Amino acid sequence: MQLAEAFKLALQSLWANKLRTILTLIGVVMGVASVIMVITLVNGANKYVSTKLSGYGADVFTVTRMSSVIFSAEDYFKYQKRKIIRIEDYQAVRDNCTECGEVGAFLDRSTNVVANGHSSNNTEIRGYTWTMLSLNNIDIALGRGFTPTDEDKGTHDAIVGYDIVDNLLGEGDPLGKEIRVDGIPYTIVGVGDRQGKTLGQSQDNWVAVPITTFQQTYGYNDSVNIYARANGNAEAMERAKDEVRVLMRSRRHDAVGTPDDFELETNDTFLDIWKQISSLFSWVVLGIASISLVVGGIVIMNIMLVSVTERTREIGVRKALGARQRDVLLQFLIESATMATLGGAIGVAFGVSVAKLITLIVGFPTAVPLWAVLLGLVLAGAVGIFFGVYPASKAAKLDPVVALRAEM
Repeated sequence: MQLAEAFKLALQSLWANKLRTILTLIGVVMGVASVIMVITLVNGANKYVSTKLSGYGADVFTVTRMSSVIFSAEDYFKYQKRKIIRIEDYQAVRDNCTECGEVGAFLDRSTNVVANGHSSNNTEIRGYTWTMLSLNNIDIALGRGFTPTDEDKGTHDAIVGYDIVDNLLGEGDPLGKEIRVDGIPYTIVGVGDRQGKTLGQSQDNWVAVPITTFQQTYGYNDSVNIYARANGNAEAMERAKDEVRVLMRSRRHDAVGTPDDFELETNDTFLDIWKQISSLFSWVVLGIASISLVVGGIVIMNIMLVSVTERTREIGVRKALGARQRDVLLQFLIESATMATLGGAIGVAFGVSVAKLITLIVGFPTAVPLWAVLLGLVLAGAVGIFFGVYPASKAAKLDPVVALRAEM
């Protein structure tokens, strides 16, 4: 039997039993759709995280009191027992780190902002040193950034995100306008470029003020986050980290041989943590999706067994006219593989559509790699072949005389 003829017969058989074919494909469709949706979402999130972190530069590292990601209550309480990092620690790193090209400090909290009779909720108020805009990868769209004078004198100048401009200030030039943060007036001197949304949450709902002004307003008991950029290549990065580690351990009186009483993290640290989380999530969901594929495969096998029983006379006639066992085997294998691959194609389209819908609704980033589409189709085809072997083998081994007699 020619391969083209086998495909034609398989398609004719599937078309003749349209409802049964559709019901049979549900399991495969759901399994492949789950696989594609997870891969699409995770791949998009990985690209987003990599892009955002690479924006800080591979030569930027941070010094913080607590780790960026906490996996247990035990770790949380351990970090809470640490002394806070003070502005003097930042100044010591700034003045003494010879391998650091740029050093900044950062504080933040959520609050309300009022302007023109309108107010915003959960706006992030940031205390910045004048170097933090560069270290935080924020470009100024309008106006200017902070200067050393703003930091030294504790001015009430502010840089805002575009949510403040769009929702509170209305039309016109925002520069020079006044906003009130916790009742304290600030004059807008700059507007940061648009960052968009992540997971449905706007990245433009923020106000930055000089860090000295922030501390004068909210006190000096919040732990400072220190950012530093190394001079030059990867070797310079390691030297800068070692230098900062020595400075911080000395200032915090960490005994020799004891762990650091602070966290020193790089972009690679964040990426490694994210990859661990996304990998665990992927394996869990893919494991659930594989159950759907197995169930879909079992349904295909059962339907193919029913098909063999229904077409016993057809098989007998074909074998009586000279069809070999491998011809019958090939026909039924192609039929089950075609059925599963068709379900896989529908599953791919459905999975991608759901992922894109999630992007539209909550802003979760997605990216559809070609290999994921091919993987979905290959998985579906493999499921069809694997679970179609037994029914195809049973059909191929039918005795033509017995098969013809069964229908008489």
